[in-house]
Amino acid sequence: MFASQGWKPFRFQRSAWRAYRNGESGLVHSATGTGKTLAVWMGPILQWLDQNPNREKWDAKRPPEARVLWITPLRALAQDTENALRQPIDALGLPWSLQSRTGDSSTSQKSRQLRRLPTALVTTPESLCLMLTHEKLHSAFAGLQAVVVDEWHELLGTKRGVQTDLALARLRRLQPGLRVWGVSATLGNLDDAMESLLGPASADQGRLIQGYTKKKIQLESIIPKRIDRFPWSGHIGTRMVPQVAECLDEVNSALVFANTRSQTEIWYQSLLKHRPDWAGRIALHHGSLDGSVRRWVEDGLRDGSLKAVVCTSSLDLGVDFTAVDLVVQIGSPKGAARLLQRAGRSGHQPDAASRLVFVPTNAIELIELAAAQQAIADGALESRPLLSKPLDVLAQHVVTVAIGGGFDDKTLLNEVRSTASYQNLTNGEWRWILDFVVQGGASLHAYPEFHRVQRQGDRYQVTERRIATMHRMNIGTIVSDAAMKVKFLKGNTLGTAEESFLSKLNPGDKFLFAGRLVALVRVKDNVAYVRRAKGEPDSVPRWMGGRMPLSSELSRQLREKLHQAADGVLVGREMKSLKGLLELQQRWSRLPRVDELLIESIKTRGGYQLFVFPFEGRLVHEGMAALLAYRMTRRMKTTFTMACNDYGIVLQSPHRVDVAAAIDHGLFASEQLVADILESMNSTEMAKRQFRQIARVAGLIQQGYPGRQKSAGHLQASSNLFFDVFRQYDPDNMLLSQAEQEVLDLQLETDRMASALDRIENSTVVVTAPDRVTPLSFPLLVDKLRERVSSETLAQRIQRMQQQLEKAAGAE
Repeated sequence: MFASQGWKPFRFQRSAWRAYRNGESGLVHSATGTGKTLAVWMGPILQWLDQNPNREKWDAKRPPEARVLWITPLRALAQDTENALRQPIDALGLPWSLQSRTGDSSTSQKSRQLRRLPTALVTTPESLCLMLTHEKLHSAFAGLQAVVVDEWHELLGTKRGVQTDLALARLRRLQPGLRVWGVSATLGNLDDAMESLLGPASADQGRLIQGYTKKKIQLESIIPKRIDRFPWSGHIGTRMVPQVAECLDEVNSALVFANTRSQTEIWYQSLLKHRPDWAGRIALHHGSLDGSVRRWVEDGLRDGSLKAVVCTSSLDLGVDFTAVDLVVQIGSPKGAARLLQRAGRSGHQPDAASRLVFVPTNAIELIELAAAQQAIADGALESRPLLSKPLDVLAQHVVTVAIGGGFDDKTLLNEVRSTASYQNLTNGEWRWILDFVVQGGASLHAYPEFHRVQRQGDRYQVTERRIATMHRMNIGTIVSDAAMKVKFLKGNTLGTAEESFLSKLNPGDKFLFAGRLVALVRVKDNVAYVRRAKGEPDSVPRWMGGRMPLSSELSRQLREKLHQAADGVLVGREMKSLKGLLELQQRWSRLPRVDELLIESIKTRGGYQLFVFPFEGRLVHEGMAALLAYRMTRRMKTTFTMACNDYGIVLQSPHRVDVAAAIDHGLFASEQLVADILESMNSTEMAKRQFRQIARVAGLIQQGYPGRQKSAGHLQASSNLFFDVFRQYDPDNMLLSQAEQEVLDLQLETDRMASALDRIENSTVVVTAPDRVTPLSFPLLVDKLRERVSSETLAQRIQRMQQQLEKAAGAE
């Protein structure tokens, strides 16, 4: 096949093929677009060719039994993956059958697959778990030769990754000789990735095959003609549309990445308004659009009919669009690995350079790009830490296995403990899980609907069809706000928007969706009916999950760039373009060095402002702001209001704060951190919100049947009721403990906060008292202003403040 295409296999591909034929498992780690798929896929093919050398005996009407299971993280990638895997099969004339099975697959195809699996099946973690509930498929799984997990870095460290780990452990139980291979790019903690993929007992025997980890990357930025010395979040925004359009004019095909779905809607409309002649040649792509719309866009990228697609991370992974020759990144991607991943979407061949153009949404993001470039050059990519013992996922898996033929508790416990996430699961935790799925735990035993699993002698099984059906309908770990279809009164479905957004609209309200301006007509049967509209939008949908905090690696590199700037060293176009801003910051206050924490104490009309700059990311700063305010109010009677961004924190008080004394009394101490955080924040309310997700995954609440989903309000009320009942009558309920821990780990990143406080305690705290708001503190002040109601627009207010500050800077 390679010879027919004029290709020559890479050394790492040959290594992967040899390892597979030797019966080994492992991980292929290589940059995007360097041939990872063929490195793993050709192993099973070559082995089958070795075993079946006589072509005369091949019969396409009688394809081989199931041999390979290919797991992809997104169902949107399944068709593209299937197309890529089919090419070698067709080129070699193999009699293999190849199909997909995802939530998008037809009911008839799923039914046929229950009777006989194809030779190779492309599926998702959720669909794999659904198949495990069908005992009739277990004999087919027992004959598998290999499982391949694609884009393993995307699943690692998530509940979907844990779900995949448990499914792999089940497959290894059914087929002890199973080969398991992962495919990954842009990953820092490869040892953890291997341990999670193969299990702790087998990780040392796994083969790590490194391909091309440093693909040629051309990173450049569009620098605004005028750099505001007092920037604020989003202030550049769509002002850069003309420059972006110029870049797109120079290429045949491009992907324009934005960090949120809302941003994609805005940028798509802005580009179309600037270049109306591009109508039909540019498109929009994000996860809330209808599948038919996404497929049309993807086909347009492949055949070259689309000049540009404005997209979110929905096109981050796996999709091989060889026609794309430019990637545009709007705003900071908040991590070097994500920037590298997106850059790899262009030049998707091993010997081609990937080109990415960065468009800042505020001036300080140019420092982030410089930091990301340094991190990539150093090979310092972000790690994906593993999750430890999420009991909601385990409860779901236990019910899955109980439906799929049942289990005895000791055998399943050993199987569960063979995974990296549950290797330290205690006997007490296991007994609690069994009690929870059998009789609902200590507080729900009186309610038969929570007796999901029945114990019959030494085996546990689900015997009620209703329970099995509902479990299959709600399987998975992806939990989001309840979604509602958006559909024309007479016409196609456009996609889905979150109920929390649509419920606030009145009939006639106009909003941007799927690249169109539409007006709400009515909401009926969980469908929002709309019509085309003209004029200006009243709003843009806001989807959950848009916040991406600055990664720890990028934070470290950013502090290093500021340290260099303090010494007058500005490396690269991005840093040099900020010379005026950085010099003014140094003149009015200070540029912090890597071993310093900068605090600015400034008196404004609003009160006394403390600006603290740890540069540790938004999530850490949210918790740290509450922590610092709590610790200071224990020593003095005052009230703080606060705001934060990825770079720092602002605390406003009507009284002057003695910062030095607060520091001496342990303001930044890491001792008693968790206790102080829980005291300083409404941790109960935060845990209650987190518990909703846990309750859904663990099976306490159900989304409902297709077309009859329960409302977000109903689900929230149900989860709140369970939360309150458990707290009152079952305070030792382990799902409550998990909710509290997830708040600390995921919402507040307390481990990272503790590391930051340790770093600060070993640093020099520099407190300055500028006469005016500085370039670094200005965006934080703007974020505080967003929360206020004013007779003048925010932009007008900010512009007036900027003019006053620039006047003061110019008068010096």
